[in-house]
Amino acid sequence: MSIRVTVWGENVHEQKNKVVSEIYPLTMHGTIAAALNKAEGISAATVTLQDPEHGMTAEKLAATDVLIWWGHAAHGDVDDAIVERVCNAVWGGMGIIFLHSAHFAKPFKRLMGAPCNLTWREAGERERLWVTSRQHPIAAGLPDHFELEYEEMYGEPFGVPEPLETVFISWFAGGEVFRSGLTYKRGAGNIFYFRPGHETYPTYHDANVQRVISNAVKWAHNPNVRIANPNDAPNTPVDKALEPITERGPRLHHDGEAGYR
Repeated sequence: MSIRVTVWGENVHEQKNKVVSEIYPLTMHGTIAAALNKAEGISAATVTLQDPEHGMTAEKLAATDVLIWWGHAAHGDVDDAIVERVCNAVWGGMGIIFLHSAHFAKPFKRLMGAPCNLTWREAGERERLWVTSRQHPIAAGLPDHFELEYEEMYGEPFGVPEPLETVFISWFAGGEVFRSGLTYKRGAGNIFYFRPGHETYPTYHDANVQRVISNAVKWAHNPNVRIANPNDAPNTPVDKALEPITERGPRLHHDGEAGYR
């Protein structure tokens, strides 16, 4: 059974910037989805910021194994209730991949619990990405390094929590370096952040970038049944304890009562 992928696109630059629309006539999200649909075992569809509920309906998230998120100019337009819905799905076991400027996307910042800030420069620099975890599934089939002739520079320090793994590190022609491929786990959900993808450069047409994203989809996929209510914090009554115990001392809560939040 194919891994069901939803590619979320902000869909702003494609509508307003001629350079972007010429590089990505299928849109960026459409280009990413088209490449994924050529990969074995993956079925990808797209939604956008402009769709009802930003395309992130409860039904859509329930039918998504891995979500890919690209945003830049309209992070603040994403409704906070939708952000919470996406994060709940991740905590429950949905995989999620954040691309490029989605480091400032509301769901990423919510999941990271950090500023997610960095240094940057838009100068069409050459980027050399080094594989730092050579046998990692996300790096499968890649050379030990590959280059993108034109990219936006992102530089350290990158204000994110320490990752589980660093899969890629980038070097830029101006001299900066950046941790460009980071993995995390939040709840039951696998998270991958991948740096390349500035909208005025043809990054998502690059075969190595496409391979990274398809590998990341397979890595992020959790085949287990989604946890329905990952925020539940149930009260376990005394008579339900695994070992017999006697209640002692005063109580704030009655059996079955919800705790404070």
